Amino acid sequence: MYLSPIIGICTMAIWIVLPILTLLMFDLGLSLRFEDFAKVFRQPWPIAVALFGQIVLLPAIALGIAWAFRLEPVFFIGLVLIACCPGGSSSNVFTKLAGGDVALSVTLTALSSIITLFTIPLIMSWATNLVGESIGISLPVGNLIKQNLLLMLLPVLLGIGLHYAWPKAAEKTDRVLGKLAFPLLLVLITVFYIQHHRTILDNIGVLGLCVTILILVAIACASLLSHLVKTDSRQRRTVVIEVGMQNAAQAISIASSPFVFANEQMAIPAILYSLMMNIVLLIYVGAVRRRDRQASNR
Repeated sequence: MYLSPIIGICTMAIWIVLPILTLLMFDLGLSLRFEDFAKVFRQPWPIAVALFGQIVLLPAIALGIAWAFRLEPVFFIGLVLIACCPGGSSSNVFTKLAGGDVALSVTLTALSSIITLFTIPLIMSWATNLVGESIGISLPVGNLIKQNLLLMLLPVLLGIGLHYAWPKAAEKTDRVLGKLAFPLLLVLITVFYIQHHRTILDNIGVLGLCVTILILVAIACASLLSHLVKTDSRQRRTVVIEVGMQNAAQAISIASSPFVFANEQMAIPAILYSLMMNIVLLIYVGAVRRRDRQASNR
């Protein structure tokens, strides 16, 4: 009797994640300026390095980890999926805390969100054909594209429109939604944990290790690439955070959507990634801030 409300919430999980993703993308649009995109020409190397890490490198690393650990197909696809979904809404906050380039972070989040409208269907179609057919998993590419356009591109455009039409209202709305982003993600993770806690606990050893390796290797590669193109420290911190921080809400919505994969277990790597991502990046932020304090005291 006492569990019935929880069960009811769990059955509605997908109808929680879709509005959350829409709100997060709308909030991203509120913070965007058309002039932000001019940074692509003023700061080409940091942007090129970050986008390469997000769009190409991270999915390739995830694929290698999934093969190395011989993940079962549903988790194989789920790990590649979270690696394909950059542009987490919290990256701008983490960049600010780390003393990074917030304007660059916002630009990268916007660009990656637009680019992945096209790259996610391509990569996920290939990954699904590679391992999904053995267990009957297929990807309706058309539905995925439609969902991404409706839940990601349209809210961003509406946010940009509100910013230019009613800037004061947009600023107030952005302040509210910015504070809600992290709590909403926690609600989403909690709901999925309640629904799939047994599967998560049974697989947390291997999957937890996989997502942790993915995050650490991504951060190391982003830092190395940033050094190679000689970005400054603020840009380097931004690139590290942008490459390491993924859009868990987007990955969860694609995995669990009845219009796409309709497989909530596929969202488990994204849930674990989100948890470990915040832990690792908080440690990273703490480390760079401590280094800044030591440098200022010299």
